Order: sequence, then structure tokens, then C-alpha cells
Amino acid sequence: MYLLMVAVFVIGYIAIALEHNIGVDKAASALITGVVCWTIYVLGAQDIVNFEAIPQYISDMFRDKSHITETPEFITHYVTHFQILEHLGEIASILFFLLGAMTIVELVDAHEGFAVITDRIKTTKKSKLLWVICILTFFFSAALDNLTTSIVMISLLRKLIEDKQDRWLFAGMVIVAANAGGAWSPIGDVTTTMLWIGGQVTAGAIILKLIVPSLICLLVPLIIMSFRQKGNVTRPNKSQDLEHHINPTTSRERSIVFVAGVLGLLFVPVFKTFTHLPPFMGMMFSLGILWVVTEILHRRKNQEAKSRLSVIAVLQKVDTPSVLFFLGILLAVASLQSAGQLGDMAVFLSDNVGTDEPKGVYTVSIIIGLLSSIVDNVPLVAASMGMYDISIVGGSYFAQDGLFWEFLAYCAGTGGSALIIGSAAGVAVMGLEKIPFGWYLKKISLLAIIGYFAGAIVYILQETILHI
Repeated sequence: MYLLMVAVFVIGYIAIALEHNIGVDKAASALITGVVCWTIYVLGAQDIVNFEAIPQYISDMFRDKSHITETPEFITHYVTHFQILEHLGEIASILFFLLGAMTIVELVDAHEGFAVITDRIKTTKKSKLLWVICILTFFFSAALDNLTTSIVMISLLRKLIEDKQDRWLFAGMVIVAANAGGAWSPIGDVTTTMLWIGGQVTAGAIILKLIVPSLICLLVPLIIMSFRQKGNVTRPNKSQDLEHHINPTTSRERSIVFVAGVLGLLFVPVFKTFTHLPPFMGMMFSLGILWVVTEILHRRKNQEAKSRLSVIAVLQKVDTPSVLFFLGILLAVASLQSAGQLGDMAVFLSDNVGTDEPKGVYTVSIIIGLLSSIVDNVPLVAASMGMYDISIVGGSYFAQDGLFWEFLAYCAGTGGSALIIGSAAGVAVMGLEKIPFGWYLKKISLLAIIGYFAGAIVYILQETILHI
């Protein structure tokens, strides 16, 4: 059963990658994979679950009810009532965060709020526009997070580029830029945030140590890609947008909704920092405020005009299949985390590569980064955090702001760009733009890997030569 779960995950992964070849939507493949993995796990849990790893308070609860902690009934209850519900809480927080961000972006888009930015981007030259988009994405991702930034930038690209193939190339680079930008900020990527909250790194140190490697991770593929981009992009013809004429918005309305939307997105990391509540709470609060703002803004309009610009109308445009795809992928990865395959993989790396010398630390982190393009980086980093305690010895690789934690933050944050489903940003862009897995693999993956190793080399040089 243990190996069968891995086999099912691999088969599901292949089905997602070959979505267009087999004619089955990736969301369906992801959902089936997630549910089947959990089904296999619960049916074979008696032989898979590590009884010693079960928290004592759970065992005590069943002992109080005269249950024996190694009976099939206990194991089934443990998997279905504790493990899956624990993961469901984490998954739901991500999905609600995604839903809130997509709704805010769609609401700003419905009011033509992004015209505030797109009207100021005059260039149509592909290479120049690519630089503008990627640099904006890099710094937006550090201030917001890579997932939210990707959703915002895709909306911008739709206003700037009409041709689908050109837009896909820009969208692929947006994934690389968003992941690179999120890696060096304590609020830019969920794995960096985990390490920051866990005390493995401090905000000042992670920014100082990773901003240059992360920037190199973007600049190297960006330079290569810009040489390939010749000519100009074609912008969408606004006059063909019937809805634009049926529901025109004033300049004042566009500005108000745009500013309120951006401030709402920026508020999310601030809310999390001060309240320590999950990010989706801040996102839901921002959505609620923007909802009220738009209701007040259009209160004097007739019902037909008002309904087209309401949150209720916008919710109908939200890409639900992308949300379900996210659900399936996260369920599948959570099953491997609960059953122990991901933890065993981390232990295997540590035992066979070693972390006693800098070379081993670098190798383990680089491998974890590349693995994060196949499975989610969150459980990989969580497994690493569980394997190694924060050392109290100054200068240790595992001390706070130590070599292992900093390099792990870079690798886990940027390695997911190697495949389009290797990061939250990639999954979101894949769903919004319907980019095929194979297309990204051929056009972007090699560039992302080159940038990944370029940034890693810069970090290693910082540590070994410059001692930054």
C-alpha cells in the first residue's frame, strides 16, 4: 500500500502532464489522484502508520474510551478524524485565500481598475515589456506573496497582450519572477514564512542574504528570454469589448476600486503579522471591505448596471476548475505527507548525502528545491524543520540564520519554477491561462532551472568568498 500510493501519485501526475493528449481536464485527474491516494492510505493504514509518531493526547483519548491504540478501528479513526481533517484545515485556508484573491482581482478588472497601470505602460516592444512585467512581479511578490502577485499579473497581461502564445511566454516568466521575488521576503512565499515563524530565520537576515541570489535567479533567464523576443506585442482592442460599452466606469470609480483592491491585498501580510491569524482571514476581510466599497459606490445606479459590477456577478467569473485542481493536488501531496513518504525521502537525503559539511548542506537543499517542482514545497520544508532542531551553537549550519535554513528558503522558494505545477504561482497561472504542462516544460523549464542554479551559485559564492 505504501508503494502503491506513490505509484498512483506518479500516474496522476502523468495524467495531469498529458492533459491535452488524453483529453481529460487536469482538475479531474488531480481530484481522482487525491481521493485514491487517501483511500489506499486508509485501507492500508494498519501497515503504514507509525504508531510511535501518534501524539500522546490522541492515544489517551482512545484509551479513555477503552480502545486499543493499535486496532484497525483506532487507526481508521486516527487517519479520518485527525490526519485528514488537519490537512483539510490547511488546504481550506489555501483555497479560501485563492478564492478571495481571485475575486478581488476580478472585481478590480470588472471596474477596469487595471487601466491605472496598463495606461501607463506605453511600450509594445516585447523585450522591454518583458523586463517591465518581470521586475514588477519580482517586487510585488515580496510585498504581497507569489500566489496573489501571479493572479494580479495575469490580469494585467490580458490587458496588454492579445496573442495567446506571446501571453503564455510572459506568463511563464511571471511564474519565475513571482517565485524568485517571494523567496527573499519573509511574507513572499509560504515556505520562507514557515521558516520565519518557526524561528529558523530572521526577517532582516533572510532579506540581506537572499535578495541578490533571488534577483540573479530571475535576471539570468530574463536576459536569455529577452534576446529571443523580437518585434512588438499586439494589444487587445478595447472597442471590441462589448461589456466595456454596456457598463462604462468613470475614472473616479476605476481609481477607487483599484486603490482599495491593492491596499486590501497589501493588508493581508500586515494582518497576518499582527494577529498571527491565517492569511485567508485577512484576504476575506479585504474582500468584505471591497464588497462594501463597491456597493456604496454603485448604490444610485439602476439594478442592471449595479449587478454587472457586483461581487456576486464577479464570483461567477472566478475559475472554479483551478480551485478544484488545487484541491486535488494538495490532497494528493497531503496523503504522502501523512503516510510518511515525504518524511522518509528527507531522511534518505540526509543519511545518504550528509549535512556535516557545507557541500552536503548545499546538495540536500538543492535536491529539495528540485523535488519541490514535483511535490509541494511546504511538506518538504516542514519535514526538514522536523528533522533538524535549531542549534543553539553559534556558527552551526542549523543555528538561527544558519547556512542550511537560509539556503533551504532559497531553494524551496525558487525550485518550484522548474515545472508549472511545482508552485502555487504556477498552478494558479496554469489554471487561469490554460497553459499545458508540456508547453511550459519545453519553453520555460530549462530557463527556470538555469536561473535556479545561477542563484544558488551566487549564494554559495557569498558564503564561501565574500562572507556576506
